[in-house]
Amino acid sequence: MFRAVARIFRTPDLRRKIGFTLLIIALFRLGSFIPAPFVDFGHVQTCLQANSNTSGLYELVNLFSGGALLQLSIFALGIMPYITASIIVQLLRVVIPHFDTLYKEGQSGQAKLTQYTRYLTIGLGILQSTTLITVARSGALFGTSSGTPECSELITDDSWYSILLMVITMTAGTGIIMWMGELVTERGIGNGMSILIFTSIAARFPSALGSINDSKGFPIFVLVIAVGILIMGAVVFVEQSQRRIPVQYAKRMVGRRTYGGNNTYIPIKVNMAGVVPVIFASSLLYLPALIAQFNQPKSGATGKAAIVAPWVQWITDNLTKGDGPLYMLLYFLLIVGFTYFYVAITFNPEEVADNMKKYGGFIPGIRAGRPTAEYLDYVLTRITLPGSLYLGLIALVPLAALAWVGATQNFPFGGTSILIVVGVGLETVKQIDSQLQQRHYEGLLR
Repeated sequence: MFRAVARIFRTPDLRRKIGFTLLIIALFRLGSFIPAPFVDFGHVQTCLQANSNTSGLYELVNLFSGGALLQLSIFALGIMPYITASIIVQLLRVVIPHFDTLYKEGQSGQAKLTQYTRYLTIGLGILQSTTLITVARSGALFGTSSGTPECSELITDDSWYSILLMVITMTAGTGIIMWMGELVTERGIGNGMSILIFTSIAARFPSALGSINDSKGFPIFVLVIAVGILIMGAVVFVEQSQRRIPVQYAKRMVGRRTYGGNNTYIPIKVNMAGVVPVIFASSLLYLPALIAQFNQPKSGATGKAAIVAPWVQWITDNLTKGDGPLYMLLYFLLIVGFTYFYVAITFNPEEVADNMKKYGGFIPGIRAGRPTAEYLDYVLTRITLPGSLYLGLIALVPLAALAWVGATQNFPFGGTSILIVVGVGLETVKQIDSQLQQRHYEGLLR
């Protein structure tokens, strides 16, 4: 193992790619601590310390930004606008035939889709930065009940040109992050956007574990580490699990040469949807809380203006607390539903069956064409069930830790974070292994 790692740094090309990736990661983390213009850095740090164990409406975005969101830095929005734009463009393939045509055109069509994703990312960056600054000005960024007067004085100048400059700065930060991710994809190791997300999540692990150690003591800290190792092992096992459907190709004579006749398989993963259903479910559950937050009475209001509407109070009591039974049940059901929805969009059995028929492939015992598509749909529907249940249970781990173990809401080993960290780690190691095999005939993995 150590010799394989040493070979990585003895290979000039691989060493250069890893060094470039580490440089981009360092710049990305540096930008997460540079405050945006007209932001009172001292007040922000005071509010972060006073609310270190609370996770409010912006938990998911703050997770993907590596904590930069609540610090109102130039990289406050992180990679979240790009993730949202990518998902939207992918879903639009179902509704807009032009997008599906571009996707099937190959490299040139996908380049246009990438350009559309970039434009949409900038648009979402403007929208999200405006919302973030509005919430920060109202003093509700850390919750209306934060109890810290500095949390209502985060922005030193709220004139229109100051707000415009902050929106431009945060949107430009999103554009720079997107550019950094593409640079890593071209010149570094692994998928650049995934690497930046991995960095953002992994950067929060030390502080989250330190918070658990300080608040709950060393025994709970050791218990959390042990549970984290078990969860990571389970995630690796499920992420690598797949159903292999055998495929045979008939022999074809082209001139004097014989083509085909080989055997292969179609790998259908247990978790084909990845982490997207968890993001969908989290975002959908945040919408009622966002609407309720904007309908909260202003601080200092008296009389009728201070009365909270019944529906706002119901949402606050049931849909903003992650340890509530109704919240956990809705979260689980949404993840299961979105898993089936996303898998149905990304994997088309009819298209796979047509491609197999075109090149003379068939599944043993199944006729080519429509019977093959029906068989693939049958397998896909049944293998998605354990995948969706697995995603729902993994996503509930931090909520269960909050409700039963009491390990604070910064529980790091569960939900979106562990799925992304393990998935990106596996893919990056595989890419390093393949590049080592190209040069040394022996890879990193055995």
